Amino acid sequence: MNDDSRKMSRLRPMMMFVILAVAYFFVYFHRTTGGAVSDTLQEYYGVGTASVALLASAYLYAYTLMQIPSGILTDRLGPRKAATMFIILIAVGSAFSAFSAESGDFNLMVAGKFLIGIGAAVVYIPALKILAVWFERDRFASMNGALLLVGNVGSIAAATPMVLMMDSLGIANTYLVLSAVTVFIAVLCWLIVRDRPEGTIAHSDSKPQVSIRESLGKVFTSGTRFWPLAIWLFVMYGTLMLWQASQAGSFYRSVYGFSATDAGLMVTMVGVGMAAACPLAGVLSDRIFRSRRKVLIIGSFLYTVAWGMIALVTNLEACDDVIIQGAINVFLGFSAGFSVVAFAQIKELFPVEMAGTSVAALNLFPFAGGAILITISGFLVSSKSLEEYSVLWIVMFVMMVLATVLSFFTEDRNTVKDGE
Repeated sequence: MNDDSRKMSRLRPMMMFVILAVAYFFVYFHRTTGGAVSDTLQEYYGVGTASVALLASAYLYAYTLMQIPSGILTDRLGPRKAATMFIILIAVGSAFSAFSAESGDFNLMVAGKFLIGIGAAVVYIPALKILAVWFERDRFASMNGALLLVGNVGSIAAATPMVLMMDSLGIANTYLVLSAVTVFIAVLCWLIVRDRPEGTIAHSDSKPQVSIRESLGKVFTSGTRFWPLAIWLFVMYGTLMLWQASQAGSFYRSVYGFSATDAGLMVTMVGVGMAAACPLAGVLSDRIFRSRRKVLIIGSFLYTVAWGMIALVTNLEACDDVIIQGAINVFLGFSAGFSVVAFAQIKELFPVEMAGTSVAALNLFPFAGGAILITISGFLVSSKSLEEYSVLWIVMFVMMVLATVLSFFTEDRNTVKDGE
């Protein structure tokens, strides 16, 4: 092997990570755009709040439906082919959205968002598989944390920057640019990403392989190992998506009279808080508490407090200050960031040969929560009045109080007997 080949072999893992991380940036970007631009889209298409809520939830419904298939496709096609194909589907969905703006057909925008959700669902699992194959085992957690950090930067860009793009380029051109950029990422993925290092071959585990049906059966019938965590994540992430990806921007413009830019900035602050919390939560669970469950409980309590603050200050006129609301949104995102330990928690509660299935099964619930709660909220705040929002925030707070109680019933790996 010559010097150039050796240099490429050392650089390729990091190049692959960068490409897949950029793709994951757009996964989060498309997931959370609705919270900042909902009013813009509502005014442009002349539709009601229920329609805009349906648009935001279309991504989440598609993402939810694709969770288990994403693991199967990654295993059968390989991460390179699976990621490339579905990144292209994100570009196709973005093109649909651009054509929707040109024609004024809101249904086409919903279809585009649904396609984007399907494509985005098959990025994270291929990325995890690349990390597992190409990086040392003791670097996996830190690289996954970096991947999640990049994703949360995408959610930051989905707020104020997205508003500015739409203001300067228009809706159609914004989505055309996003489509072109996504195609470029797909090309790089195909050219650079490889399923495994050259000279190695895929091999099965020495243990008997468990069928997908059997694995899912074991997960869904595992009682307290799975269901408290699944229901908790349904509520926690569902309320976050309701705020960040659907109602926050409209709330600030309708109730507090914020400009589109300031309302988008509030959504940006949620992403800032999450970006700070993701690596911290990993350090706390790995090195300080040595427990996923304890970090989950702490995060759940803080996140519930954040919702209590939102419910409390909605009716206080003195709290319509951008700085105060920005601080609340940073705190909301920071506390929500602690939820990243849930997936490490579920992975450690099942045998290694079921790790992919258990994570995929759990991942059904946060996005189902987002899709369902966003859809319901579109009907609850049809007139965008202070009273409607006040009721909605109180309901979210109460749901999180119950979810926090439920977090105490989740299990850590040290509470599971060996051999189970």
